[in-house]
Amino acid sequence: MLPPLAELLGTARIVALPLITRFRGIDTREALLLEGPEGWTEFAPFAEYDDAESVAWLRAAIDFGWTPTPALLRESIPVNATVPAIDAELVADVLARFPGCRTAKVKVAAPGQTLEEDVARVRAVRRVLGPEGRIRVDANGLWNLDEAEHALNALGEFDLEYVEQPCASIEELAEIRRRSADYLGIPVAADESVRRAEDPLLVATTGSADILVIKAAPLGGIHVALDLVAQAGLPVVVSSALDTSVGIAMGAHLAAAIPGLEFDCGLGTASLLAADVTHDPLLPVDGRIPVRRVVPDADLLDRYAASAERSDWWLARLSRCYALLAAEPAITD
Repeated sequence: MLPPLAELLGTARIVALPLITRFRGIDTREALLLEGPEGWTEFAPFAEYDDAESVAWLRAAIDFGWTPTPALLRESIPVNATVPAIDAELVADVLARFPGCRTAKVKVAAPGQTLEEDVARVRAVRRVLGPEGRIRVDANGLWNLDEAEHALNALGEFDLEYVEQPCASIEELAEIRRRSADYLGIPVAADESVRRAEDPLLVATTGSADILVIKAAPLGGIHVALDLVAQAGLPVVVSSALDTSVGIAMGAHLAAAIPGLEFDCGLGTASLLAADVTHDPLLPVDGRIPVRRVVPDADLLDRYAASAERSDWWLARLSRCYALLAAEPAITD
C-alpha cells in the first residue's frame, strides 16, 4: 500500500550538496529526503531522468521508508574508492578520502578526454594502491566495440579486476566479453544494462556479463533488487548513485542482505561530497562502512536547503511520479 501523497510531501526536505570535484557533469548533488515510519529515505533520480524512469526511484524510497528491511547478514560492507575522470596528479588526493579501501573504481571514457588520460589516471591509481590493490574501470557505456577492445588492451597492464559497462548495448557487451575471454581475460560487469533496462535480467540470461552492478534506487528498492540477485545467479556489486548518506544507507542494507558478497561495493561515494545531511556520514573507515539508518541533522538540512525554485521543481516531480506509481496495476499473488 502506498502512503498518502500528503504524508510524503509533509516530511519532504530538498538539499543541494556540493561535490569535492565535478562528477557525472555536475558540481552539486540534489536530493529529496523523506521520513517514513521505518526511518529516513531518499528520492534522488538525476535531473535528466524523465518521470517514467524516476518512478522506480520513488518506489525504492517508499520501500526503504515504509517497509521493514530484510534480515541483515553482516554489520558492515567493504567498499571501493571512486576516482572521477580527473587529472592523474589529483588521484592521490581523491584516494586519501577513502581510508583503508583496497579497491578503486576509476571512471574512464569521459567525453572530451583521451585514452592516454585514462591510462595515466589508472597508472596513478595503481601507483597509490600498489600491486595488491584492485582496480576496476567504468566506461558508462561510452565506448564502441573497437574502442573498448583498444582501451582494454591499453589498460590490461594494470591487472584490472573487471571493466564496468564498456559498451552501451547488451549485444556489444556480449561481444566484448567474448573477445576478452579469448585473449584479454578481463571480466565484464553490467550497470546501465541492468538499472536502465526494461528487462534487467536480460544481461544474465543472454550471457552478456560476468558480474551485475546493482543499485537499490533505480531498480525499485531493496526487495526488488534482492529478487533480481536471486534470479540472475551472477556475482553482484552493490553500488550507489552519488547519494547522500541517507541513500547510501539504503544500498548498505541491500548489500547486507545478499547471501554471497564477493566484491567490494561502490557504497563509499559519500566521500565525494563536500557536505552531507548528517554530522556522522557513512564514510569508509578501514575500507568499510557500517550498516545503519541515517538521521539527517536539522542544521545541515537548513544549511544546504535547495533554492525555492529547485525545491518546487522537486516537489512537483515527486507528485508526478507518485501519480504514475499510484496508477500502476496492483501486484497480487
